[in-house]
Amino acid sequence: MEEARAGDELAFRRVYRIVHPRLLAYVRTLVGGPDAEDVTSEAWLQIARDLHRFRGDADGFRGWTARIARNRALDHLRQVGRSPLPGGDESDLLEMADGTDTADEALDALATTDVVALIAELPRDQAEAVLLRVVVGLDATSTARVLGKRSGAVRMAAHRGLKRLAGRLEARWPRTAGTRTVKDDS
Repeated sequence: MEEARAGDELAFRRVYRIVHPRLLAYVRTLVGGPDAEDVTSEAWLQIARDLHRFRGDADGFRGWTARIARNRALDHLRQVGRSPLPGGDESDLLEMADGTDTADEALDALATTDVVALIAELPRDQAEAVLLRVVVGLDATSTARVLGKRSGAVRMAAHRGLKRLAGRLEARWPRTAGTRTVKDDS
């Protein structure tokens, strides 16, 4: 963070690659459709412009960027006057150069797509709390600052959202002997 804040382009690029996929998933759930990428880009313009003013660690940075992205998303929604749409798939933005198994990556991407779509179906307060806590990786206090709520309300919304998601996931993918079954059509 210090190097990025000091103007090191490679450091900023590393920070961007770490934060962007999660930030885009959050914005996509708020805004939906192709507009999410534009809104996220606008947020990154503001982030890059104001980075020299940011003070804090990596967790604080994720919270700061989420707050900026949320404000841009809400501005966009007010401008177009419509409701958020179901989210998309940002898993293609996560580069995995560690030699992981392609089949495992495909299953993970499918699961990520389905889960983000399920999160988008939650009530807005629950969806935002789950995304910021689980996807973006913020703690309850940082999430509360982003959403303008008390941390107890955030914990409750995240708990309710995760409980609702667990029920939906179980209905969609019943478990056999504690593991998800995958049909082999070969």
